Amino acid sequence: MPYLILLQVLPLLVPSLAFRNPSVTRSFQHSAHRHLHSSAAFSLCSLNDPICEYHTINIPTSQTGPPRQAISVEDLTPVLLGLLQNSSMTNGVIHVISRHTTTSITINERESRLFRDLQAFLLKLAPPDERSSSDARVDGVLYKHNDIHLRPDSDEEAQRCLDNGWNITDATQLQAWRDQEPINAHSHLLSMLLGSSECIPVNNGEMVLGQWQSVLLFDLDGPRDRTIGIQLMGYKSSE
Repeated sequence: MPYLILLQVLPLLVPSLAFRNPSVTRSFQHSAHRHLHSSAAFSLCSLNDPICEYHTINIPTSQTGPPRQAISVEDLTPVLLGLLQNSSMTNGVIHVISRHTTTSITINERESRLFRDLQAFLLKLAPPDERSSSDARVDGVLYKHNDIHLRPDSDEEAQRCLDNGWNITDATQLQAWRDQEPINAHSHLLSMLLGSSECIPVNNGEMVLGQWQSVLLFDLDGPRDRTIGIQLMGYKSSE
């Protein structure tokens, strides 16, 4: 499968690598096809127009109530299927990335009891700060990130606040920024553990996923409406 992905995507990424030279192209095709399993093999002649699309998609939360640093999950698979069908891409790759620092993207089974197991497991790995609004907060747990009164902690961090529209050189604006900052260090830590992106191969117009696999967005600091980025790279079929 990695060779299949490489064969489809590499011409899009590096068009200067002499793919228009027939001898180079034949050599590359021969090498790649020798490593392709018969079930994944395809005819290069059936690949036509290259495609590279990017979409920013809003994912509304399915949960109710105000944000309270709860863990929730949303199934992205239907969204990806819809974009894939509309694109007419037959072979390539779908890249999915979260645009937040307290969410994650993963591929696994969506099952309610498994989710509750995962929620309990994650909260043991990184329990919420005793100052958190989470129902799972633990007395005695303190994270430095949550010392909001000491932030920003450096000139570089102060500049990031300014770049994002907070004039923290003004005392009122500084306090307003601190007031809206959640006590969510545990959510950041869990996001880094789980990862923020996934890559799904597409073969013959279908995402290559197992029978019980779904592409899932985990909100680790919710419930909130969230945003993801999706890029489709590959080829449409000429047939």
